[in-house]
Amino acid sequence: MEPAGSAALGRWLRNTGHLIVFQRDVPNEFRLCKRHIDILFPLYFRPLTSSQRSERPGCGCKNDAVTSAGPGRPRSQQPSRPGATARDEILDAAAELFTTQGFANTSTRSIADAVGIRQSSLYHHFKTKDDILEDLLEGTVLGGLKFARAVAALPTEEPAGSRLHAVALYDGTQLCAARWNLGVLYHLPEARSGRFARFLADRQELRNLYGELGAALSPAESAATLGASCGDLAFRLVESLINLRADGMATSEAPLQAADAGLILCGLGSGLHAIREQSAVLIERLG
Repeated sequence: MEPAGSAALGRWLRNTGHLIVFQRDVPNEFRLCKRHIDILFPLYFRPLTSSQRSERPGCGCKNDAVTSAGPGRPRSQQPSRPGATARDEILDAAAELFTTQGFANTSTRSIADAVGIRQSSLYHHFKTKDDILEDLLEGTVLGGLKFARAVAALPTEEPAGSRLHAVALYDGTQLCAARWNLGVLYHLPEARSGRFARFLADRQELRNLYGELGAALSPAESAATLGASCGDLAFRLVESLINLRADGMATSEAPLQAADAGLILCGLGSGLHAIREQSAVLIERLG
């Protein structure tokens, strides 16, 4: 026997494995859906199957106010940020707020609001604001570090100058091409605490790889740096792109200019054209 009445309908749906979710403060479209339900389920209710929906064109309802955001409750609006997952969207929102408002002035609630999810849903992905910062900081060095490891593992027959240039160019491009200028977070007092030891260790490893590549230059070439390490000089020039970008002065050519400057100061200016070509080949092969 078919159920009749709203209470009987609720019991029938529950017993047959259906789930009804009611949400407050949804747009007017939901009222239209309710009206369709009233029409489709008169005094004697029948299950609304896919075949019945196809027989009634124009009667499909969609509540655009509720979308899935992974773990946690449904979000209150459609995704508006880049990212394949809610976690990616949270990181994007946090990156914007940390770099524009400051880390201390940004709360997890404001991050959740920027994504369009509840604060409690954010905690399904990140337990604390420090966890978000850790992921963002790690993201600024992982790409460059992976590439530098690959270059450092090449046979020593590869020209040392082109290897150092390739690492500097690739690393600088990563810093400049990121959606947000996250390198400015390096200067946060929090970023230098033991809480972010993993990021600090990765950044130091990247710096050491610059140093190893610079040390592979001939003594005559490295003498032009007046005693400074060629690799460390290149590392500092690349990270200067962070401030250049913060001042609105970084261009698409800035990473190449920084890599070139490092090699010129290391005494390799006369062979820069060939170094550039070899560097481009390395990036194409390993990047």
